[in-house]
Amino acid sequence: MTGAEFALLLLAWAIGGASPGPATLAIAGTSMERGRAAGLVVAAGIVCGSASWGIAAALGMSALMVANAWLVEILRYVGAAYLMYLGFKALRSGLSDKPLATVQAKRGGLRSVYVKGLLLHLTNPKAVFGWGAIFAIAVPPGSDARVVWETFAALFAVSNVVFFGYALLFSTEAFIRGYQKMRRWFEISFGLMFGFAGIKILTARLT
Repeated sequence: MTGAEFALLLLAWAIGGASPGPATLAIAGTSMERGRAAGLVVAAGIVCGSASWGIAAALGMSALMVANAWLVEILRYVGAAYLMYLGFKALRSGLSDKPLATVQAKRGGLRSVYVKGLLLHLTNPKAVFGWGAIFAIAVPPGSDARVVWETFAALFAVSNVVFFGYALLFSTEAFIRGYQKMRRWFEISFGLMFGFAGIKILTARLT
């Protein structure tokens, strides 16, 4: 693969990561609701979850999971249930008349925010297939370990830019002011999107 082709691959990886989905919704919602620190923490959890799947794919675990469909099924049901749970919480918050500060106080500390982000990626079986697919394209058969881990490092760096960039963007004062004015609608929208994402994971064909 030439340098130009690899650059295009990284661009495609960035666009895929930045497209609306559970991870970007979690970062955007947390950053607007709780501020930059919480947004960066949930982004860190998501990045670590992504890195875990990236390492698994680099070690050939995606092929192992394809060969053992029951592993995928367990992850799929756990992931779908977790996303639906997040959707229920967001909908309940959006339908609540309590002020923003009261709703925030029940969301836990930064450790729980980190775990939320981590679980979002660890319980999404499509993540490992995404990493596996990108490795299949970027790393020719028979490549040595250096090529594999250099590819991982490049993809991981792009993921960091995308996810932490989301946290910084959606924690700006303009976004926060907009969220405070429209908190209920944001919460309801996030709840519906999380629920939809859970249903998509539950019903998707992963092979």
